[in-house]
Amino acid sequence: MNKKRPVNLDLSTISMPVTAIVSILHRITGIILFVGLAFLFYAFDLSLESQEGFDTVVNAFQTNFLVKFVIWGVVSALLYHFVAGVKHLFMDMGYFEELESGRKAAIANLAIAFVLIVLAGVWIW
Repeated sequence: MNKKRPVNLDLSTISMPVTAIVSILHRITGIILFVGLAFLFYAFDLSLESQEGFDTVVNAFQTNFLVKFVIWGVVSALLYHFVAGVKHLFMDMGYFEELESGRKAAIANLAIAFVLIVLAGVWIW
């Protein structure tokens, strides 16, 4: 075994390709969705308890900036995760597997998700 292999421990010098960034963001948005479900389940449970609980949830969604921000974050994660998941389905069918087409698909994934996230922000606010 060659013990003189180069070791790069400075992560700031590593250049990540766009395909890696898209893949990492897909995993991160999956975690955000998992954690965000706790907030959504709590709001759903509170809204079903009584009319007062429902009014509290509706009022929070309409007036509280932090609640709107969390909702926008969860919706944004869902939109990005969905778009990246569709790209992965196409890759499973044999498309976008070459280096150049995969890079273009990753850029398209980021662009489509960005547009959808901005539209969701406009809709929520």
